[in-house]
Amino acid sequence: MSSIINLTSQQLRQAADLKEKIAALENQIAVILGATAKPASTPTPKAAKKGGMSAAGRAKVAAAQKARWAKIKAAKSAVKTVVAGKPAKKFTMSAAAKAKISAAAKARWAKIKGAKPAVKPAAKKGGMSAAAKAKLSALAKARWAKVKATGKKKL
Repeated sequence: MSSIINLTSQQLRQAADLKEKIAALENQIAVILGATAKPASTPTPKAAKKGGMSAAGRAKVAAAQKARWAKIKAAKSAVKTVVAGKPAKKFTMSAAAKAKISAAAKARWAKIKGAKPAVKPAAKKGGMSAAAKAKLSALAKARWAKVKATGKKKL
């Protein structure tokens, strides 16, 4: 059988006509047989599979999951009863130990603060003196005066 690409338009029309005739003949056969027989050319579509697991399989999975959760919950409740039965000992520090730690921290901070200079030099804000700013301003004014004298609106 030749490829559909290699067929001419006349051959394609002829093939389409033959298909129409076959469909009409199949319809006539269906009418004669009382529409009990389906035409052979129309394939029946297969129903899509809804799930990959049977009801029994789902029940087994559900039972296993319930058992896992029951085991976890039982372990949690056992831990709670142990904790509730005996209160945990609270760590306390003596007043002498607190004073010792406080003194050490104060000594560390005093050492850090003593190592740094007390007054920081003020940061210079602008890099240009007042005289330099005045000079630049005068130059800009002179440049604009020159441009205006020539009649231009832009530099």
